[in-house]
Amino acid sequence: MELVLLTALGVGGATVIGSLFGFAFQKISHKFSDIVLSFAAGVMLSAAVIGLILPSIESGGEHAVLVTAVGVLAGAFCLNIIDRLVPHLHRLVGTDREQHPQNAARINKIMLFVLAIAIHNLPEGIAAGVGFGSGDTAQAFTIAGGIALQNIPEGMVIIAPMLAAGISKKRTFLAAALTGLIEVIGTLLGYFAISLSSAALPFALAFAGGTMLYVISDEMIPETHAHGSERGATYALLIGFCIMLLVDFYI
Repeated sequence: MELVLLTALGVGGATVIGSLFGFAFQKISHKFSDIVLSFAAGVMLSAAVIGLILPSIESGGEHAVLVTAVGVLAGAFCLNIIDRLVPHLHRLVGTDREQHPQNAARINKIMLFVLAIAIHNLPEGIAAGVGFGSGDTAQAFTIAGGIALQNIPEGMVIIAPMLAAGISKKRTFLAAALTGLIEVIGTLLGYFAISLSSAALPFALAFAGGTMLYVISDEMIPETHAHGSERGATYALLIGFCIMLLVDFYI
């Protein structure tokens, strides 16, 4: 349990670390941000497939593939519903990082952006918690590591728009920390849910994998391909994916 709690704090804390980078480097180039985010997408893709979806098939019994397919689609559908309630991250990031709003309407939009990140962090945290609930600690660390890596640039992009809108540094940092706290809560929820019902493990693994695939496809890839760095972003994703393959099979 202590290991799960420390990992949850690490996953959520990655957002805070990213926000500190955001304070230090408020004018990070799109290209650099896209490369880092694409690398994280590759790590998450590998973690979703190898750490969640394949174990779901292996532990799903007679109808393993069907259970896994339904779980992946259910996870994606869940985030699709969330996306209907909050703005798309790539649209808001693309808008607010280019402009420097000063009025209340712009501040409201930026806060919606922060809320969107916070809501998306919940299923990511659940995915990390489900990984530990499966009992495979090595794979759980791979999943949590991929999510934490993705959280660093996510924390970075929160800072500049809020500061540009005139929000104080203290409130900006607290908002970033809150998005990380949501991920800690999600991690603990995922772990306890699986601990209480191991029979639901195959579906839960697939569900968590589906949420990660949705975030990668709907949020991360569009964002990294929106600023003219598509080639570098693509190779960064492939490198991240391959590195995690090597880590999984050789370490």
